[in-house]
Amino acid sequence: MTQAATGASTERTVQPHKTTGPGAGRTRPAVTLLVLAALLVVSATAGLAIGSVQVPPGQVWGIVTHALGADWQDPDWSRARETIVVDVRAPRVLLGAVTGAGLAVIGTALQALVRNPLAEPYLLGVSSGASLGAVSVIVFGVTLFGPASLSVAAFVGALGALLLVYATARTGGRITSARLVLSGVAIAAVLTAVLDLLLLTTDRGNEARAVLAWTLGGLGGVNWGTLWLPSTALLLGVGVLMAQARNLNLLLAGEEAATTMGLDVARFRARLFVVLSLVTGVLVAAAGPIGFVGLMMPHIVRLFVGGDHRRVLPTAALGGAVFLIWADIAARTIAAPMEIPVGVLTALCGGPFFLWLMRRDARRGTDRGVA
Repeated sequence: MTQAATGASTERTVQPHKTTGPGAGRTRPAVTLLVLAALLVVSATAGLAIGSVQVPPGQVWGIVTHALGADWQDPDWSRARETIVVDVRAPRVLLGAVTGAGLAVIGTALQALVRNPLAEPYLLGVSSGASLGAVSVIVFGVTLFGPASLSVAAFVGALGALLLVYATARTGGRITSARLVLSGVAIAAVLTAVLDLLLLTTDRGNEARAVLAWTLGGLGGVNWGTLWLPSTALLLGVGVLMAQARNLNLLLAGEEAATTMGLDVARFRARLFVVLSLVTGVLVAAAGPIGFVGLMMPHIVRLFVGGDHRRVLPTAALGGAVFLIWADIAARTIAAPMEIPVGVLTALCGGPFFLWLMRRDARRGTDRGVA
């Protein structure tokens, strides 16, 4: 009788947590995904319509479907408007969606891998390596790969930084997350110092302005010929992370619990760090180091769908895409005809969010101490 009463009491105590844990709310995540998918369509339409030349939304979709070969209405737009929508704005909007989605899912995975809510995609010094590679091309005027020289150099710099971080963090044949993070911070500091030295020693103002613009991040200059690489990297990255969503969930319970469940934590982390760093390198090479997207989106998304990565990852991807599209719209219009680097606007949003996140964690720690 006592055991039955105790069991009933335990069931009553545990039951509320079933509605707030990682698998909480079966309909809520689905609704959230549908809302974000609709917002993504609206955001993409706005990105194609808004600019120095305003294009009505109905005309936007007429131009897009006409370009895809589906003529559902007679063309009533000028050739100039079609060029603006299809060749100028569409690649930019798609790069914003791809970059925002990629940074959001990478940030989500990194926060689980290092068990740190402040982790973000540039944690391992990848952005510093990419920036140094791009800056070297701009300062020294390297054109070995033609128009793609800057992107190639940025990716090579990111890959070099990753290899350097791994070589530094590897001790006794093992790599721990703590050593990896510390190595990333140290290598990033060194690479940033070299980058600053290049800026100080160059005596050409145009190069310095180009470097500053690139290091602040932006979506300008993209075209259909260069869009395939970040899109492919995003699809592969999301595919790998979705396949490893269960293992990411195991890490939320702690390394010991994950090991007990059969996960080789050290090997899993090392492999996933490589994948995430390579995807980050591709995204940085395409759009520059756009900060705070990968920090903010995972936390915002978890407020709506809980902590299950099978739900957090796709939701974060949609949220990151929507956010960066609107950030780019603001960057193009706030100070028109001048364009603000989109990384400036994401930092203006991310800085206060970062402070709020620290205060929230500090408050939770205080509450636990009092309890």
